[in-house]
Amino acid sequence: MNDALRKTFNFVTEHNLLVLALLLLVTGGVAMGTTQLQLGEGSRPTADDTEVAQKMTYIQQNFGGGNESSGSGTRPAAVYVRSEGNALSKAALLDSLRFQRAVRENESLAAALGDQKVIGVANLVASGVADAADPTLAQQIAALESADASEIEQFVQRTLTQDSRALRLLPDSYEPGTATAESHRIVFPLADTDTRSAATAALHAVSDAREDPEYFTRGEHASADRTSKVLLNTIELIVPAALLIILAVLAFSYRDLVDVAVGFTGVVLSVLWMFGILGWLRIPAGVSIIIGPVLIVGLSVDYGLHVFMRYREQRDEDEGIREPMARGLSSVTVALGLVTLTAMIGFLSNAANELTVIRQLAFAITLGVLSTFVISLTLVPALKVTVDRLLERVGIDRRKQPLGKTGRLRPVLKSGALLARRGAPFVIVVALIVGAAGAVAWTDLGKQSVEQRQGGVADWKEDLPGPIGWDVAEETKHRNYVSDNYRAASEDQRSRSNVLIEDDVTDPAALEGVRAVHNAADESDIVYQRRGSGAVTSPLTVMEAVAARSERFAETFREADTDSDGIPDRNVEAVYDGLYAVAPDQASQVIDRKGGEYRSLRVVVPIQSDVTLSNRAEGMRSIAAAGESYEAVSTLAVGTGILQQLQLSQTADSILETLVIALVAVSLLLIVVYRLLIGSASLGAVTALPIMLVSALVIGGMWMFEIPLTLLTALLLSLVIGIGIDYNIHISDRFVQEREQGRPVYEALIEATTGTGGALLGSTLTSAGAFSALLLHPNPQFENFGTLVVLAMITSFVVSVFVLPSLLALWTRYGPALKTGSDTPVEPAMEVDD
Repeated sequence: MNDALRKTFNFVTEHNLLVLALLLLVTGGVAMGTTQLQLGEGSRPTADDTEVAQKMTYIQQNFGGGNESSGSGTRPAAVYVRSEGNALSKAALLDSLRFQRAVRENESLAAALGDQKVIGVANLVASGVADAADPTLAQQIAALESADASEIEQFVQRTLTQDSRALRLLPDSYEPGTATAESHRIVFPLADTDTRSAATAALHAVSDAREDPEYFTRGEHASADRTSKVLLNTIELIVPAALLIILAVLAFSYRDLVDVAVGFTGVVLSVLWMFGILGWLRIPAGVSIIIGPVLIVGLSVDYGLHVFMRYREQRDEDEGIREPMARGLSSVTVALGLVTLTAMIGFLSNAANELTVIRQLAFAITLGVLSTFVISLTLVPALKVTVDRLLERVGIDRRKQPLGKTGRLRPVLKSGALLARRGAPFVIVVALIVGAAGAVAWTDLGKQSVEQRQGGVADWKEDLPGPIGWDVAEETKHRNYVSDNYRAASEDQRSRSNVLIEDDVTDPAALEGVRAVHNAADESDIVYQRRGSGAVTSPLTVMEAVAARSERFAETFREADTDSDGIPDRNVEAVYDGLYAVAPDQASQVIDRKGGEYRSLRVVVPIQSDVTLSNRAEGMRSIAAAGESYEAVSTLAVGTGILQQLQLSQTADSILETLVIALVAVSLLLIVVYRLLIGSASLGAVTALPIMLVSALVIGGMWMFEIPLTLLTALLLSLVIGIGIDYNIHISDRFVQEREQGRPVYEALIEATTGTGGALLGSTLTSAGAFSALLLHPNPQFENFGTLVVLAMITSFVVSVFVLPSLLALWTRYGPALKTGSDTPVEPAMEVDD
């Protein structure tokens, strides 16, 4: 195998120009795939096998949509009009009618709207001014144009009274009966068909083009604009910071501008290959558009440092460039190949993850790792040989000292070997104790949903000059404004959860349970409040509403309520029958009847728009628990927040399985490879063993820094194996090489920890620095991800340089003898030569 490697790398170094030309040609072809790159993210998973998921399906199949209009086949889309002056002035109302006329010119919107009437303050006022039963839009515009401002003001005051349903169209700050408001909204009842998306796109486009007054929409198209803005902000703020840190660390590690440029070329091409291959394979990039480049940059720098530093070590004073480069490549290829395989296994362990975005990230980074391996062993050394030969021809000496062999770094890196020489058992015992403490922290980790709300953006980030300053998306401002000032355009648009009440629902205790749920909702912070109480929909609220307009049902309701507390306490089944007879559509929203049997009740709880999914799940469970005190029935909270929390719990439970599977796979791979290459399977196990310590230390770091266990941080825990095994393989491989050359154990450990350890130090500083740039991102998901990668890099370096040497020392003492290139065994004695 060594002969084959030498021949391969002799070709790379001897025919460097040909290799460069071929690789650049391939790069051009791969880069064309970036034009096919899909930026979309995957959908969120649901815990389909849980009781909550099953009950949610039951609710969707057996209850109505939740309001009287649910059967109309329409879903409202709202456009908000905000004015610096008075949004209810003649000019503002007239402008909103002209806006409606403009959007109706779009064929998709006209088709989705059909013969449905647009609902807006301007429409209501113009209809009154026009003094017609059903004026057309053109008649409404003409009526407002011909009316004077005072007349319109009077119609506004008469239309927007305290009891008017038109108050839904105005912000909470509006005083009923006045003619002044800062904003209002227009509601378009669009058909819920395939044309709806195109119709809402037209609303968004026309709104976005108008400035005075300001028009804006919410929904998928506004969210897409926000996502694009956040992505642009991230690229402009995070990437420059990461590049500056990387260049600074490379300058420290290489101490040579030319090597920095050559190494950085490999970095850029590795990222380009990753995205190009993703494009050709049509794998959506998703979140890897941000996280992928930073991770691959760190790995590419790592590979480059090992190639460059080993070349520097191999080159003698009187030697040329090509031969030491070929020797250096041959000596690091096995380690880099193992690193590539184990990293890919670590990343691909997430290929079965239920969350699409995590699967996409796993595939993307795996492709990036493979691309980095190919480029680092072909294009980068060929470019290095080409540049160095050109510079030496003009008299510039290209001999450089490797990092870790000079200055103050050598004694620090050498201390790992010193600890192994003087107290290897003590080092291992301390490592086990620390690792056990980190593992115990697992049980105390906080858990959060995949949704973590972005906090406010620090002022200094917004004040940065030029494009790098963080520009808060308009959609974010609009979303916050609507959340703070408006009710949902319809209850179908408000985020809702449910409490499902089952068992003997005809028992009076069932309705007592409903009232208990009501009371708990009134006191809950997660529930949307209307006039001081929770705006809950339940069998009781539906009965009260139907009784208010149907004397027939009102009599049935009164007869069943013997204590006049608003809750029927006898003949409950007859009350349900009466409700279905008078208002079957409304009854079906909250009472499930099949074959004449009443099976369950439903309480619909509207949720505050700023409540996180995890808080929603906790709050809904508390609300549902209020009805559990009645033995005749059982209650269950059902909603997306609870499903997300259950899914997170399932993911958290599967993380340990993923870690174990990945660790076993990596260990088996190393055992087999080391058995085939050097005749020692036990060395593979010793090399893999510290990964358990790294994982435990990272978990302990999460606990110490209060980093919650989310779906993305869960991903990183399994990737720790792919990241951390890199360091151990390099140290073990270098140690074996030095031992095979006849060096005593202590000297071999020194060479491994100073020579290879120096490259690892540069890699650690580069990767940790690059990912620390994610701490600038206002989204806590990215902050936590960056923090965990930094923890993984630092702990992997510390374990490989200061703990692994002690394991290798004990393995040498008690393990099998190695063989040199001449098949002469190296005795497993613990030499202490200085």
